[in-house]
Amino acid sequence: MLVLNASPYHIDKQPLRYKTIRDRIGETGLAVIYANMVGGQDELVFDGASFAMDAHGTLTHQFVSFEETLALIEIHDGKLITGERIPAHTHEDSIYRALCLGVQDYIGKNHFPGVLLGLSGGIDSALTLAVAVDALGADKVHAVMMPSPYTAQISLDDAREMAVILGVRYDELDIKPTFDAYLTTLDGMFKGLTPDTAEENLQARIRGNLLMALSNKFGSLVLTTGNKSEMTVGYCTLYGDMAGGFAVLKDVSKTWVYRLANYRNSLSRVIPERIITRPPSAELKPDQTDQDTLPAYEVLDGIMLRYVEQNLTIAEIVAHGYTEADVSRVVNMIRVNEYKRRQAPVGVRITDRGFGKDWRYPITVRYQDGF
Repeated sequence: MLVLNASPYHIDKQPLRYKTIRDRIGETGLAVIYANMVGGQDELVFDGASFAMDAHGTLTHQFVSFEETLALIEIHDGKLITGERIPAHTHEDSIYRALCLGVQDYIGKNHFPGVLLGLSGGIDSALTLAVAVDALGADKVHAVMMPSPYTAQISLDDAREMAVILGVRYDELDIKPTFDAYLTTLDGMFKGLTPDTAEENLQARIRGNLLMALSNKFGSLVLTTGNKSEMTVGYCTLYGDMAGGFAVLKDVSKTWVYRLANYRNSLSRVIPERIITRPPSAELKPDQTDQDTLPAYEVLDGIMLRYVEQNLTIAEIVAHGYTEADVSRVVNMIRVNEYKRRQAPVGVRITDRGFGKDWRYPITVRYQDGF
């Protein structure tokens, strides 16, 4: 039986394919050759990984993932002759390849001349830059650092170093004069009010405006750099760091961002170590860190996995060892930030439930008991 398929990738998809094909073999008694599509299509990445199994469900061939390939399968007297069986990729390797292929095909198939992104000196934009260069080549990638009064010198130093390592075009646009002009314009309206997220978000939106201006002028697509953890709880700014055309890390949790950054550096050092080891921060106010606002990422990501991807209830998540307070807090943030996710750009899906076609959640939810 010849199976022609367009089966999109997600983590641990290949074992599921093996099980499905073995079930069909059990029903039919036929050997199966499973040929799968390769390439990116909007949020989906088709990973290939074509294979063959004999009439007993034994794997006889396993071909390359994330690359088109031409291979020969020999059949003698109705039986498959065992051939090439490529070992499975690690999770880190397969996810990284999926991100690269998704970026490569979205940019190439839509005929963009290149990409640009805001390089902050943080780990999300660093990983996004590494993926973009590996997918497209350094000549098609433009990194822009846009420091504000709260940008640390080490952020500038690390961004500059990474741009040099990867050989991309790099520019710095100081947003302080623009930020000051906004504050002057709003001074009468804001008079007597304590600075808060309004002033913080102004900085993010200035950066978004500048990136979109460069995109309009030169035709390159803006890559957003936010991750799935941030999208889950709304730790992102509409028309600011969410402004762009393709969200590389949209389905990549913060804990996976760290794993992928370390994986990429294990191949060759492209991300300065300090970017990986320093506490994450949006740098929109003095001495800010992500954990000022969010639970620890290992807690947040664990709850997100079980609520968003596994569809568990609050009680079921608490039974996995999380406090009810943490679970209720995260689930509430998920609920009230759907309006942001609806306005986010498309991005690569790597899990079996991302914030795209797999996710159906209302913006307006009056019923709140148990969320």
